[in-house]
Amino acid sequence: MAAPLRLSDHDMSTERGFLCSYNAADVTLPAELAAPEEAARELPRTLLTGRVRKHLEALPVLDLKAFCAGASEAELRTAMVRYSFMVQAYVWGEAEAPTVLPAPLAVPMWALAKRLGQQPLLPYSAYVLDNWDRLDRAGPIALDNIWMIQNFLGGQDEAWFVLVHVAIEARAGAMLAQIPGLIEAADRGDAAAVEAGLAIVNAGWDDVNAIFDRMPERCDPYVYFHRVRPYIHGWKDNPALSAGLIYEGVAETGGKPQAFRGQTGSQSTIVPSMDALLGVGHAADPLRTFLDELHIYRPPAHRTFVDEVRARSHLRAFVQASGNPNLRELYNTCIRSLARFRTRHLEYAASYIAKQHKDSAGNDTDVGTGGTPFMKYLKKHRDEAEQHLL
Repeated sequence: MAAPLRLSDHDMSTERGFLCSYNAADVTLPAELAAPEEAARELPRTLLTGRVRKHLEALPVLDLKAFCAGASEAELRTAMVRYSFMVQAYVWGEAEAPTVLPAPLAVPMWALAKRLGQQPLLPYSAYVLDNWDRLDRAGPIALDNIWMIQNFLGGQDEAWFVLVHVAIEARAGAMLAQIPGLIEAADRGDAAAVEAGLAIVNAGWDDVNAIFDRMPERCDPYVYFHRVRPYIHGWKDNPALSAGLIYEGVAETGGKPQAFRGQTGSQSTIVPSMDALLGVGHAADPLRTFLDELHIYRPPAHRTFVDEVRARSHLRAFVQASGNPNLRELYNTCIRSLARFRTRHLEYAASYIAKQHKDSAGNDTDVGTGGTPFMKYLKKHRDEAEQHLL
């Protein structure tokens, strides 16, 4: 018999979902990282000069082998936040994209990413999951009580964009916590327990969608497109860096350009976890390939949660075979909530990106920060979810 599926084995909790379990603002990095940490904090100032690369090139080339071997998980992830923001600022902070990421950024970034099992640029985990704290530590992880730690330019629109995602991740924790019990209840044929679990999941989706609806309150589409989005692109399938980026000083690459996808909300693990629970699949096509590729951009512990849920969940088959109309309606409500979330994502993609005017290198209205024709993919993803109604 397989061991029980536990949130704690996958760096998750009911209270925080996939958000970091520690208070990120309290993490202190060792003295050797003082210069890069300060340079990261100064990005809102140095980016405005139009010469941010000069400042970042002056950083020391740190050998982080000892740090990576002995640091705590919180220290490693905090260093990842700092360096990944600087990497993005270096690449997209001036008019033309470079072909080389200099050793002061490339060498530490590569070491940190390898140690954490992630890719050497800004991932969703560093942008959102590990980049927030509460104003009142005794209060909830909610929009009226959280702040963004590391910024690019700073300002209300940038922070709100990130913090809406933080609040969603926090609220999703309680519904994600139902997944192990739902899997077990379906396996033992306990319809009442499945009904109770799905009711909690549906209440969670109502709250998550309500939080997502608040994005326009303090994040303006024009400001997002021109002052937030430019810094979170990657360099795979991006016309401005079609040849990729050379990570200077990283022997492992053999001096060859590397291509990685940019930070995107599609790297969040909430929706894939729900897809896995509900048995929502996607056709074998370029969209499926993209979704599969994005999986490696998630923290390893979060990836294994999705993998475990997809392997274990027989919830859809149980509901279908039960002949229970109430159970079927609860399941379908969950599918509709998932589709509603994707529909809202599609609407935001239209207003925040597609309707904006092209601005700078790499910030294309037709290509998502992950490097895909996002409007086409989001529509298809939404439609495939709706096709799973019972």
